Amino acid sequence: MTHSLSLYTDSSPNGFKITIALEELALPYTLHHVRIERGEHRLPAFLALNPHGRIPVLVDHAAGLTLFESAAILLYLADKAGRLLPTEPAARWKAITWLMFHASSMGPLLGQRVHFERVAPQRNPEAIERYRELTEAAFSTLDGHLANHHWLAGDAYSVADIATFGWTHIARIVDFDFSHHRHLTAWHERMAARPAVQRGIALPEPATDA
Repeated sequence: MTHSLSLYTDSSPNGFKITIALEELALPYTLHHVRIERGEHRLPAFLALNPHGRIPVLVDHAAGLTLFESAAILLYLADKAGRLLPTEPAARWKAITWLMFHASSMGPLLGQRVHFERVAPQRNPEAIERYRELTEAAFSTLDGHLANHHWLAGDAYSVADIATFGWTHIARIVDFDFSHHRHLTAWHERMAARPAVQRGIALPEPATDA
């Protein structure tokens, strides 16, 4: 069966954001597994979808649209479905603000920390310490906000929560401990208990600490 939506993704934090959102919204889609470890994100067919060669990519065949960058895809899906983004202006912009905080700060910082602590062939103590400090600051910011909010936008579960969980999920897998931030940890557990989240982090396959 051919669906209007096609998702090109791999088992990564950015990819999980979109599989979670699609599962939450119950939108039918076709899943294409782009295996980064095999270099499939650098093949001409994939570069035609995203010239920067990164997952995820969402194609809406009915609308004639191809989107990349996970934050943009999340906003598109929320707009398309009329869910996961509050309509009341104050809550809506709070959700967008925390989505942008994730996209500009938390996600990139954790990505660099994963590289220097877990992937880089040579250990760089200065870089490791820098990104530990910066990610700890991001965790602290989230923890302080969540001390007074059930979800990042307040009462409404939103794309901001989904984006942020994509990386806290990976942080747990690679043993970046944030358990001392009790409000962030409680929020993470609320997220992890959602059935759609559990389905989303298993697509196209679960991530491992490898």
